Amino acid sequence: MSLFWRIFVLNAFGLVVAAALLLGPVTVSTPILPGEVLVVVAGLAALLTVNAVVLRVGLAPLGRLGRAMADADLLHPGVRAVVSGPVETAELITTYNAMLDRLEAERAASAAGALSAQERERHRIARELHDEVGQTLTAVLLQLKRVADRAPADLREELGQAQEATRAGLDEIRRIARRLRPGVLDELGLLSALRSLAAEFTTHGLTVRHDLRTGLPPLTEETELVLYRVAQEALTNTARHSGADRAELRVRPIADGVELLVRDNGSGLGAAADAGAGIRGMRERALLIGATLTLSSTPDGSGGGPRGTDVRLRATASADRPDVAAPGGHR
Repeated sequence: MSLFWRIFVLNAFGLVVAAALLLGPVTVSTPILPGEVLVVVAGLAALLTVNAVVLRVGLAPLGRLGRAMADADLLHPGVRAVVSGPVETAELITTYNAMLDRLEAERAASAAGALSAQERERHRIARELHDEVGQTLTAVLLQLKRVADRAPADLREELGQAQEATRAGLDEIRRIARRLRPGVLDELGLLSALRSLAAEFTTHGLTVRHDLRTGLPPLTEETELVLYRVAQEALTNTARHSGADRAELRVRPIADGVELLVRDNGSGLGAAADAGAGIRGMRERALLIGATLTLSSTPDGSGGGPRGTDVRLRATASADRPDVAAPGGHR
């Protein structure tokens, strides 16, 4: 029965009972007698109670729908309100769930286009840095060497410093170009790219160990790129914000795909961890390939509360590519 008819029948029943009492043998004296007060109050309480129960039961699905709408997050797709209640309420919840389906599909499509454009722009900038700026600095370095060979002895030290500064700038440009577009990922595959990434983030203050298992299932190029970018962003957050001195980068095959884990011993997740652009970017990339991304703090083992962060990405395999073959893992 619809919510309208439930309320209508209840109110009609109350009015019919009231009319029957007025037209029947029941009378109300003036002044009203105590027994008559008791009957009127009991009848009114019964009608109000039944009315409250019907409204409570009928409107409960709307309350659940309101909570579901407040908790909806397109970065955590798949959560839907339970369809229940009267016909109108069930239709409203069904319409809301269909709207969420459309929004998630449109967001996934727009995010895919945006990230694809971002990767193309990264590739273009990396190529220009390498081909244009890098070659220019290489020419400047060679010119400085020729000038230094013919310069007076009192100027050679300054020219040597200029050479070192130019060489450092050239190395920095090459490093930026590699981070913008990891050529090793295209040339040598995922495991070699992750191994190179771990070496890049290993500095005097941070040691990154890696455990990269062989025998990974077939992965598409998009999946490999997402795995690499998530690992890159997780290590960047570790190096910049966590205060950690150790981190681990692990990749292993699982039942239906592959799992990436980046773990550090830093300060753990903050109260507004999901508000950062880096974490939102990781979640959006995971959605592009239907992967599951989870972030959690790990206990430090001393009873002092959580310390460190786990970034875990689980992606499904694809039958479109051959198995990945790479050297054995290393720690």
